[in-house]
Amino acid sequence: MPNTCNDMSAGTIKAIDKHSVHQICSGQVVLTLATAVKELVENSIDAGATNIDVRLKDCGADLVEVSDNGKGVEEANFEGLTLKHHTSKLREFTDLIHVETFGFRGEALSSLCALSHLSVVTCHESCQVGTKLVFDHNGHLVQRSPHPRQQGTTVSLQQLFYTLPVRHKEFQRNIKKEYGKMIHILQSYCIISTGVRITCSNQNGQGKRSTVLSTSSSQSIRDNIGAIFGPKQLQSLLPFQQASPTENVIEEYCLSGADLPKQLFLITGFVSRGDHGVGRSATDRQFFFINNRPCDPVKVIKLVNEVYHMYNRHQYPFVALNISVASECVDVNVTPDKRQIFLQEEKLLLAVLKSSLISMYEAGVNKISLNFSSLPSANTSASDICQPATFKDSRTEPNAESLTQSPKTSVNLAGFKAAFANQPCSSYGKKSSAMKVSNSGPTQKTLQSFLKGTPPPVVTSVMKQTKYSPAGKSALARFKYGSSFGDTKAEEDSSSDITMAMPHNSVLELSSSEPDSYRTDVEDEIFGDSTSHSHPEGAESQTEQRPFDEDFSLIPDTKRARTEKQHFIIKPEPKDYSNNLDKSSLGVDSPVCLQRRKVPLQFSLQELAAKMKRLQDQQAHRAKEDLCYRRFKAKINPGENQSAEAELKKEISKEMFKDMEIIGQFNLGFIIAKLESDIFIIDQHATDEKYNFEMLQQHTVLQGQKLIAPQKLHLTAVSENTLIDNIDIFRKNGFEFQVDEDAQAMERVKLLSLPTSKNWTFGPADIEELIFMLSDSPGVMCRPSRVRQMFASRACRKSVMIGTALSVNEMKKLLVHMGEIEHPWNCPHGRPTMRHLINLDIIS
Repeated sequence: MPNTCNDMSAGTIKAIDKHSVHQICSGQVVLTLATAVKELVENSIDAGATNIDVRLKDCGADLVEVSDNGKGVEEANFEGLTLKHHTSKLREFTDLIHVETFGFRGEALSSLCALSHLSVVTCHESCQVGTKLVFDHNGHLVQRSPHPRQQGTTVSLQQLFYTLPVRHKEFQRNIKKEYGKMIHILQSYCIISTGVRITCSNQNGQGKRSTVLSTSSSQSIRDNIGAIFGPKQLQSLLPFQQASPTENVIEEYCLSGADLPKQLFLITGFVSRGDHGVGRSATDRQFFFINNRPCDPVKVIKLVNEVYHMYNRHQYPFVALNISVASECVDVNVTPDKRQIFLQEEKLLLAVLKSSLISMYEAGVNKISLNFSSLPSANTSASDICQPATFKDSRTEPNAESLTQSPKTSVNLAGFKAAFANQPCSSYGKKSSAMKVSNSGPTQKTLQSFLKGTPPPVVTSVMKQTKYSPAGKSALARFKYGSSFGDTKAEEDSSSDITMAMPHNSVLELSSSEPDSYRTDVEDEIFGDSTSHSHPEGAESQTEQRPFDEDFSLIPDTKRARTEKQHFIIKPEPKDYSNNLDKSSLGVDSPVCLQRRKVPLQFSLQELAAKMKRLQDQQAHRAKEDLCYRRFKAKINPGENQSAEAELKKEISKEMFKDMEIIGQFNLGFIIAKLESDIFIIDQHATDEKYNFEMLQQHTVLQGQKLIAPQKLHLTAVSENTLIDNIDIFRKNGFEFQVDEDAQAMERVKLLSLPTSKNWTFGPADIEELIFMLSDSPGVMCRPSRVRQMFASRACRKSVMIGTALSVNEMKKLLVHMGEIEHPWNCPHGRPTMRHLINLDIIS
């Protein structure tokens, strides 16, 4: 009983102590380096600062410091500055509706106290001397001393996350990625904070402090974008032009036009042009704001990218859009980082956005500049290109006139497509067709009737009219058994026609050979009653007589000729008739003799029982053996390349290649190898090509060619730092740079030499691609895509070709090479190198 009581008391519900609650909740408010910097920058902006300086040491792992020239903290607020849920920005819940500041919960500084060593140096506008404040992990003030400082506040965080050992270890390991995310968040505040100068700098170890990004307190969002991303980015931007939602979009979002509020949303900002080449390869420069607050509206982001892909399929736009809406229509208190926001009338916002973007791109982006000397005539329209002058549309004539007015004109693609869509290019004039047919034989008449586009529902053959006898044999049956196809008078007249219904997949051939070569049999007698085929309602299956010179429809499968004596030869196309014809109608109308034979069947119950016992014994024997399963299930099929590659990665390790046994060479192009009971087929050319490619990737140092004068690159500060940190990788790719540490950001790096290799030339676009790749995986050796193409071409030319006979040693060498490379499963051009054929155990 005492043990039972103790167990019950241990499970009693109790309140968690305040210290534990503080530690648990703090880890939920500040999750990353980006969140910590965001909270401090927001506090500075809320304090009315016009100059904010973010200083990091070792990318924020050692120190994060944010300094501003705001109002400062009054002495009366020192104690409550870092206490939980202490704030000056609202007093009660109803104030949340009209809150205009970034912060309002009073959680950030309290949480940062629990996660790091936090100290504050502040000087209020009413004070002459600043004060340094030191807080413990509970947010209590433990030290206070005078400190020289101008008006403003500086908050310092040392050893962020050190109170959470697991998170701290992970934070240190992924510090470069954390740093990159923080820069992206900070860029959004730099863009939207007009009139505020924001700078960010980083110092690695004892090295020199380098500026990462900087703005110039401009009153324009466009100037802020230029300060962060350079003038090159500005050249590709369009100012956002808001338009009312169109009827189609209103219907798409199920909105009622009468109930739509007017001017609920005001959208301003910039987006990329829709031209190919001006977009981005990723969504790394997309910034969305609601009432100047950076956020991540998922549906808005998806919509903007979808509309942009209608005009630039393979790239993503630069986006900086601020959505202004009444504060009572927004709920910002959704997630701890305030990045998710709920909106009223969200469908209306999406409709306005979609209509506006489509109208912008249709009007200004989708244009082609045409350079030409002259057109055939001033009156030539788009329709004249695809058809005779009979079909002219007045809507296309103004386009033609505008094309001829100047040697270089912009033509709207949407209008151009519409001009062509309005013309029935596939039709021809009746007069010209009639003239051609009148002077042509059966071939021309067949083509003319084919172009009319009216194929009959039933395959018809134009023959001589014959009366079918309801009780007697059909014409085909009489023909088979040597009877005349018609009466004597009808045979003499070869100009009269008859239409006879045939199966859809039969081909009629008319022969005019001599009597001794007549074929008196019907090949593969597959004929049925006309009712066994599906006919359209109202279609006549009876025979009807037509004059020979009258137009008629004839499908290409039916051949027709005029001969003195006409005979049938029925050749069915190789199709499965099981779905179309009843088995009972497969024979021609002819007598059928069925011969039946009885065979005695021997049956023994004892033999059946013995066989069942043997089967059970076999199953029991298999159950005792070790579990054997099919490791390779994917077929050798282009559609299953991905699953086949996954199976090989799972089952084949690098060490297994040298253990494979060579069986031989197949078709002078493939190696057949055996590993235990599995048989593999290996493409000798693709395998050798992949090995040569990876060796070129790892060991080739491209030679650079000096430029006449150093070239400015106009990289962003973040890109400059990435380049400087990975400059050895750029040198291996043939790029040489001049780095001036004392120069201001975006002007520190100049290009001295570019890699060259025979006909391959490279430029700044390859540098930007390398920077983008290195920002995701810093320090990892990588190559620009064009260098990879060059290496792939070289590797292909120097590899073993298909058709080359190989010795066993040469084939073994190729297999050993596969175990020395990282990704041996396909060549640089995507061709598979190896596939599983069969397992010998399964066969046996």
